Amino acid sequence: MRYSLIASGSKGNCLFIQEKDTNILIDFGVSKTRVNEELERYNTNLEGIDALFYTHNHSDHFRLSSQIKRDVVYALDGILPEGYLYHPLKMFTPFTIKDLTLTPIKTSHDTYPSCGFVIESDSEKLVYLTDTGMFIEQDLDYIVNPDYLILESNHDIKLLMASDRSYELKSRILSDSGHLCNEDSAFLASRIVGPKTKEVILAHLSEECNTPELALNAYKKTFKNLHKKMNFSLKCGKQYEAVRGPNED
Repeated sequence: MRYSLIASGSKGNCLFIQEKDTNILIDFGVSKTRVNEELERYNTNLEGIDALFYTHNHSDHFRLSSQIKRDVVYALDGILPEGYLYHPLKMFTPFTIKDLTLTPIKTSHDTYPSCGFVIESDSEKLVYLTDTGMFIEQDLDYIVNPDYLILESNHDIKLLMASDRSYELKSRILSDSGHLCNEDSAFLASRIVGPKTKEVILAHLSEECNTPELALNAYKKTFKNLHKKMNFSLKCGKQYEAVRGPNED
């Protein structure tokens, strides 16, 4: 399985996954020009996408493009505008598109509905879980021991509280329907990763209220305190630069 986290953050999110001749996108919150530029690396483009899956309808994850055919769009009921034709998904119900099987999993965010995804090939599993203020225990059986984990690590609590953001926005981010802080993300990751896990990418880092160094250090400290080994590659997603998986030519 090859993948590229094309963009990750509050200004836009998009994940590309390729398995054999199957090409899918999860979320489309950046420009089509930027997506096409990255897809050239994988010898495809937006017109060659087999499926586009949306997690929710916030603008940093959700755009509609004329280059994406409507018959390749998939989402839970309620995410897309009324009257827009798409393929409906059901929570925890697997759906197969060519060489990949995707299963929507629950998230807790301040829009309804919202979800993450488990993406499986014949031999590998990737978990994509962002934009959630808390972990849903019902997800655990679906996501443990993935080969690859892309997990939100949105903010450092001290930086958030010291920021000039409004009280209402701070409360929203810290709430159970907001975003995961570094420490909560690290603790959750410690429950998810297993012997198969090769790579963890920390996603949706706040540009104002987090840094890659703080997020990575929170993981190292948490795993050390829990007496767990980090036998996987650990890196951070970026807002303006693609972060690619290990299976590159």
